[in-house]
Amino acid sequence: MSKRDYYETLNLSRNASEAEVKQAYRRLAMKHHPDRNPGDQVSEEKFKEAKEAYEVLSDQRKRAAYDQFGHAGVDHSVGGGAGGFSNAADLGDIFGGVFRDIFGAGRSGAGQQGYRGADLRYTLDLTLEEAVFGTTAKIRVPTQVSCTTCAGTGAKPGTKPTTCPTCRGVGQVRMQQGFFSIQQTCPRCQGRGTFIPEPCETCRGAGRVEEQKTLSVKVPSGVDNGDRIRLSGEGEAGEQSGPAGDLYVQIRVKPHPIFTREDSDLYCDVPISFTAAALGGELEAPTLDGRVSLKIPPETQTGKVFRLRGKGVKPVRGGATGDLLCRVVVETPVNLTKEQKELLQKLAESMEAGGKQHTPQEGSWLDGVKKFFEEMKF
Repeated sequence: MSKRDYYETLNLSRNASEAEVKQAYRRLAMKHHPDRNPGDQVSEEKFKEAKEAYEVLSDQRKRAAYDQFGHAGVDHSVGGGAGGFSNAADLGDIFGGVFRDIFGAGRSGAGQQGYRGADLRYTLDLTLEEAVFGTTAKIRVPTQVSCTTCAGTGAKPGTKPTTCPTCRGVGQVRMQQGFFSIQQTCPRCQGRGTFIPEPCETCRGAGRVEEQKTLSVKVPSGVDNGDRIRLSGEGEAGEQSGPAGDLYVQIRVKPHPIFTREDSDLYCDVPISFTAAALGGELEAPTLDGRVSLKIPPETQTGKVFRLRGKGVKPVRGGATGDLLCRVVVETPVNLTKEQKELLQKLAESMEAGGKQHTPQEGSWLDGVKKFFEEMKF
């Protein structure tokens, strides 16, 4: 049975370009692939015909032989027929190519496109005040930038990259092993689809050079540990004039000598004297935006927490401003003089005479200990 003309099979003119051949094959292959048409013999035959035509017309040497001698010039070198394809491999190639054309993703088949540069990360240390109120920080970032000598092409000025002769610009080569067809990254161009005969002397063909650049980072108020600020296009330059990646600035807040932060609330310990705790009083408490007066009622115990509303942090993502929680720590007096010790001794004797009314927590604790010993029979 005579074979159909390969150009007719793919519905192409004889002067069709390589791109038109590939596009026509993909269209027919997606339509008639056996995995998409299980049990349909007609579609399977049309798929085989399209694949055989593509194998010839996509190869410059085979195409020239076919144009001169017809089927007789290429019959011995065509891998078509019942065992000439692997459904899984071919279907992956078809869909992979389509997605690359649509989204520009992946290295294979993207020989004529640039590759996006890598994203970078920078850790920015801030004081608590800078994190709460916001700031503008200057940072220096080591990165890869586009070479100005060759405009990112990697080629010596006056020259340009040429299409890789091994993969003909596709970025991949196909190896036929029996019934299986395997695609691999082109070993000559490493998947780029082009190679550089005369590399740029500045970047030595890379198209990029390392550089330290200074950036201004606007830090919004309310950021916290682990928050990230994205600077679009400030990452590494892309290869082959591709788009640059992004820079992610990660926030790290340094420990504060007075305050600790939990979400939108701030916490601090407030030491007070023994007499202030017993008699009460008023003291100045620190906040991030100034001092406030804090009233200490009489008989205040260690651990008592006073809440100052609205003196915390306004979250960066919105919401109510948090509070400042001041925890009282009663400080035991030290470095007492003889007279002070005598006064304290008199005070202790006076308190002992009053029984448990002056130290209710101590009294209840001692009662609990006594009961524990009795139950355990120590």
